[in-house]
Amino acid sequence: MSNAKNWLGLGMSLYFWGLMDLTTTVLSGTPTPQGELEALLSDKPQSHQRSKRSWVWNQFFVLEEYTGTDPLYVGKLHSDMDRGDGSIKYILSGEGAGIVFTIDDTTGDIHAIQRLDREERAQYTLRAQALDRRTGRPMEPESEFIIKIQDINDNEPKFLDGPYVATVPEMSPVGTSVIQVTATDADDPTYGNSARVVYSILQGQPYFSVDSKTGVIRTALMNMDREAKEYYEVIIQAKDMGGQLGGLAGTTTVNITLSDVNDNPPRFPQKHYQMSVLESAPISSTVGRVFAKDLDEGINAEMKYAIVDGDGADAFDISTDPNFQVGIITVKKPLSFESKKSYTLKVEGANPHLEMRFLNLGPFQDTTTVHISVEDVDEPPVFEPGFYFVEVPEDVAIGTTIQIISAKDPDVTNNSIRYSIDRSSDSGRFFYVDITTGALMTARPLDREEFSWHNITVLAMEMNNPSQVGSVPVTIKVLDVNDNAPEFPRFYEAFVCENAKAGQLIQTVSAVDQDDPRNGQHFYYSLAPEAANNPNFTIRDNQDNTARILTRRSGFRQQEQSVFYLPILIADSGQPVLSSTGTLTIQVCSCDDDGHVMSCSPEAYMLPVSLSRGALIAILACIFVLLVLVLLILSMRRHRKQPYIIDDEENIHENIVRYDDEGGGEEDTEAFDIAAMWNPREAQAGTAPKTRQDMLPEIESLSRYVPQTCAVNSTVHSYVLAKLYEADMDLWAPPFDSLQTYMFEGDGSVAGSLSSLQSATSDSEQNFDFLTDWGPRFRKLAELYGASEGPAPLW
Repeated sequence: MSNAKNWLGLGMSLYFWGLMDLTTTVLSGTPTPQGELEALLSDKPQSHQRSKRSWVWNQFFVLEEYTGTDPLYVGKLHSDMDRGDGSIKYILSGEGAGIVFTIDDTTGDIHAIQRLDREERAQYTLRAQALDRRTGRPMEPESEFIIKIQDINDNEPKFLDGPYVATVPEMSPVGTSVIQVTATDADDPTYGNSARVVYSILQGQPYFSVDSKTGVIRTALMNMDREAKEYYEVIIQAKDMGGQLGGLAGTTTVNITLSDVNDNPPRFPQKHYQMSVLESAPISSTVGRVFAKDLDEGINAEMKYAIVDGDGADAFDISTDPNFQVGIITVKKPLSFESKKSYTLKVEGANPHLEMRFLNLGPFQDTTTVHISVEDVDEPPVFEPGFYFVEVPEDVAIGTTIQIISAKDPDVTNNSIRYSIDRSSDSGRFFYVDITTGALMTARPLDREEFSWHNITVLAMEMNNPSQVGSVPVTIKVLDVNDNAPEFPRFYEAFVCENAKAGQLIQTVSAVDQDDPRNGQHFYYSLAPEAANNPNFTIRDNQDNTARILTRRSGFRQQEQSVFYLPILIADSGQPVLSSTGTLTIQVCSCDDDGHVMSCSPEAYMLPVSLSRGALIAILACIFVLLVLVLLILSMRRHRKQPYIIDDEENIHENIVRYDDEGGGEEDTEAFDIAAMWNPREAQAGTAPKTRQDMLPEIESLSRYVPQTCAVNSTVHSYVLAKLYEADMDLWAPPFDSLQTYMFEGDGSVAGSLSSLQSATSDSEQNFDFLTDWGPRFRKLAELYGASEGPAPLW
């Protein structure tokens, strides 16, 4: 030891005993050769020859997780100047000094007073110093050393990313990689086997396996079917110490889901579907749904439906609902129960997305049969054709039938139909349609110049079901007839110079005609008959619908005549030829040599330029007086035309109106001249309209003059429509009908009086047996009210 002390000189030594070999370092900061250190510890003398040496820095090693009750001895700090008398004081500073590590200031022994954990801190860097206890003077320079924590297997492997979720396609081959799991061990991987991890599977066999070194999970069973089992929970264990006995272990869960592949073909659960649809179902309306069940999901369960056969392929269509993968059968064209009552469809459902490796599991399509019954509904009447175009001349007589509108009930019952016009399409009420025959007639005069086209809608209604109404558009073109004479388009006024010569042009005139003949307009001009031999002017037809007005003489003088009125006859080329007379006003004016007007006679055309205020007031007063007189005259005429005036002394609330009179019966022949009804044109052709004669309630019957077929005769419609139009146009007509007709009733009838006014005079029950003697017309009444002749037959 004396040699060692001599070698250390003034140095300070530190000793450490542990699991490893004893090592000694010098705290002075000067490295100690390994060879000299070994010689020093073996007490063998050696020469002090310096050679190339490997240096070992001063380090301490201490085991972690010490569980003893006493402080853990780490090492010893010693100085050569320490003679054992306690004069040297050792001081420890740095990381953990005084908290984790303490030093005996007299002996230099270092102890750990807290439990050490390498995973929290692997080493501590400390500084040691030797002081004179009395003076506090450093005896040795301060030296730095390291205490390393020696690892033990105190941490189990942990799966930091667990639990895991993984997906693998169903029917995958054995050995298909699913996922890789990784466990981490906090122990020192460079010391022993504490951090060497081995993987194993605790739960999930025989479906999956795990690689013991890499942690890769693979499929271990073939033909795993998602439809049989979709979810798997696999538990993986990681154990350190290479899996040896005594090693620590950690586990994690891996949730594995089998993803779907198209390995199941679609199948219809029903091979026959029965559906029904109303014949009135609109196009694209849904009839029903079919469903082909596919155990797959997602894109592998997508379906495509099609009609591959059957007699309803042209009447129905099928589409696929992308949300529920059902086939929706819809109406493709209008249906008719009367034409076809049922249809049969063959529907196919197929997967559009196939996987080639599973084709052997197919076929991936299936078919089913759909029977569709068409149900009858009460349909509205149908017009044939569905559109009418009618041409009618504008001079057609009121009540003329211009078209027969025809509709029929498409149902099997074939109900009766009543016709009418949609008044919103004929607000002017120009037309009328017969309620039973559908005859379209004119109800008012037509004027092409006012309305050249009429677009009306004719309605057809079922008698038994008024809610069933059909309609048809009718376009009526009013054809032109020559009913308008040509006339001047404006007021023509010309002038002639006093120095004008014979044959000089003074005006060119033209005409217009509201008619529109097919061959175009052509007008003829001439002087009116009363001016045919006019000595002053003449007219020349230009043959282009215009005419020239020329002078016949010269020498016009304002003093002699300042204004000429020339009547011109204008005729058209229509049939019949219509003409009118227009007047050309010609003023004589003074002109210069170039023909420019200098002055005309103003007296013939205008009043003085300015009037005084008094004159204007007088003119306005005269106009006001004239207006008052005109209104007074019109008011008096209106009161004179009102034949019915209520007496002021008579209380209108006490009037009694009696309705107990009877008709004249069949013997009445004097009430009305029915002959006018058979020729309404002659009734209209009279020069003066007949004055209305209001009939008294005691009017006699017209039944003898009315044939039994008059109710269906079209001339009656014409007559009634004409009279209706006449009444509508007569603003002074009383607002009631004056014609009263009683058919087959009264004293002149074979049936006698049918009035019930005196039926309550007797308390006895009335006897209607006499109805059987009245003939076939009363047979129905006799059956309803007459006495039966015997018991009714049982068959």
